[in-house]
Amino acid sequence: MNSNRYFMQRALELAARAKGRTSPNPLVGAVVVKDGEIVGEGYHRKAGEPHAEVIALEAAGENSRNATLYVTLEPCNHYGKTPPCTEAVIKAGISTVYVATPDPNPKVSGQGIARLREAGIQVHVGLLEEEARELNRFFFKYVTRELPFVALKVAMTLDGKIATRTGNSRWISNEKSREYVHQLRNTYDTILTGIGTVLADDPLLNTRLPQADTRDPVRLIIDARLETPLNSQIMQTAGRQKTIFYCLKGADSERIKQFQDRGAEVAVLESPSGRVPLEDVFRDVAKRGLLSVLMEAGSRINAYALENRLVDKVYWFIAPRICGGDEALSPVGGRGIDLMSETINLHNVTVRSFDGDLLVEGFIDNE
Repeated sequence: MNSNRYFMQRALELAARAKGRTSPNPLVGAVVVKDGEIVGEGYHRKAGEPHAEVIALEAAGENSRNATLYVTLEPCNHYGKTPPCTEAVIKAGISTVYVATPDPNPKVSGQGIARLREAGIQVHVGLLEEEARELNRFFFKYVTRELPFVALKVAMTLDGKIATRTGNSRWISNEKSREYVHQLRNTYDTILTGIGTVLADDPLLNTRLPQADTRDPVRLIIDARLETPLNSQIMQTAGRQKTIFYCLKGADSERIKQFQDRGAEVAVLESPSGRVPLEDVFRDVAKRGLLSVLMEAGSRINAYALENRLVDKVYWFIAPRICGGDEALSPVGGRGIDLMSETINLHNVTVRSFDGDLLVEGFIDNE
């Protein structure tokens, strides 16, 4: 690996430390290098806090003059909660900047790069661009389509069942697989499930990991008639973990008040079909500045999301056990398709093992 790639890779590693913490801002890392040595580095930790470039420049101090800056995303050139990073770079005396990828926002893309060049700074764009875009996949979709990145997580047996004929589903996957799911919850902004899963499993939908630096995702509950029991784990913890219920117009007003009194938020949507429209849910999620959704729902919601091309990625766990039963539940319900040529295909597929469980990860092209 040449030195430029090495320093940009370091910036990407720094940026990744803040996964799940920066929404609605992107993940950004920055490294200041002088005479072949790192003299300052930093990453954006949280929205409203200093940007990566500013942190790295402050760490470098006087060593910033005539140094090289490596940054994973084009420096901003506008005033928001913080001043423009371009001005900080210019003021610090940086002579060369390597930018992994331009800002995806068409309203501002290229402006930061242009400002730096206007100030006489040599700017190189595209170093490890693919890796930088992958790191900020959530942010790129949010900015370009005003929608969150949606991932579907499924755990099923070898014969394709997510529960027995009695509805029992604990546990299909092993402890290693479940730990990985909690790592996902720690990086996704929200977690979504439906009333069917709430009634069947009484889940908590929080993050349970041994390390101290964890956070719980915002819970999104699809519950058209607000049937979630008041003594459920979700309701009992709604005051501690942000929880949004999505119901339909006509839901009982007293029930709405009961949910709100327990700390939950209730969003009322309209739908002629009698089902909560996930499209409207996801638009609302984006308006709240939440960039990603991890779906852990049942077969009906899974089917709707897939059929309507709302899913961007799947995490599909397959446990080496056989359930059997015509009435046992499958991960994707609905009518299904008529021809194999109509299947939803994955790309960029990876397969790995967690103590015997298989995890298939792949992306769905919804453009």
